Amino acid sequence: MNKRWHKPMGLVLLVVAAAAAAVLAEVALPAAARAQSEGQRESQKQTRAQLNVITSGGFAAAFQELQPDFEKSTGIKLTVTRGASQGSGPDTIGAQLRRGFPADVVILSREGLDDLIAEKRIAAGSDVNLGQTPLGMAVRAGAPKPDISTVEAFKQTMLRAKSVTFPGSTTGIYMVKKLFPQLGIASEMAPKTTSTGVAAVAKGDAEIAVQPVSELLHAPGTKFVGTIPKEIQYVSVFSAAMVMGSKEAKASKQLLDFLTSEKARTAIKASGMEPVKAR
Repeated sequence: MNKRWHKPMGLVLLVVAAAAAAVLAEVALPAAARAQSEGQRESQKQTRAQLNVITSGGFAAAFQELQPDFEKSTGIKLTVTRGASQGSGPDTIGAQLRRGFPADVVILSREGLDDLIAEKRIAAGSDVNLGQTPLGMAVRAGAPKPDISTVEAFKQTMLRAKSVTFPGSTTGIYMVKKLFPQLGIASEMAPKTTSTGVAAVAKGDAEIAVQPVSELLHAPGTKFVGTIPKEIQYVSVFSAAMVMGSKEAKASKQLLDFLTSEKARTAIKASGMEPVKAR
């Protein structure tokens, strides 16, 4: 009796085991699919992260080089707006934030950033210094280079120029309120200066532009003359920080870390700035 049923019983056990394995596979498959789907959703969520960045002109050239690399490596999309670091105009970075513009990260002069920190518009401890650049001069492409080798030469160049332009931001404030009075030429310069910047020189609307070197080196249609004498020099430090109330704190931190990375330092240097310590 036992011999007659031995083989069929073995077959039955094999069939049962196979059926159980099939059931387990069917149960496990949806679980794996769910896990994969959740992973895809998380990845898509990260990819959909978007940051609103406001940057001043001094750091714009470096940021333009860095933006594609950051977006490709992180999947975070950046929407970039321009604004002046300081001043009284409606498009300064401070004015935009006061109007409620939903910025996540700002990049501007250290003086402008300190103003925003005092207004409690910056997330505490998030500010980092990125680079520094001196004041320089540019003329229209093809025009002769004026002499700015000494303080007196710079002064005479300013007096002879028919028109001079510079941004109405941090360095412009320095020139109007300190440099020109120091040189004794404030009244002579007032009627022939504008705040349109180096773009006006390229168009022929201004003869000379004086502003941070990082804004001049790669300006199309212009020729870089050099830096102004060290005795009257003003070195701008550009910094970045996360805006208070940003809904993308993690992505903002990623951007700030990227801007202080070695890769970023190379682009910052190429733009005419010297990288500085983050703090």
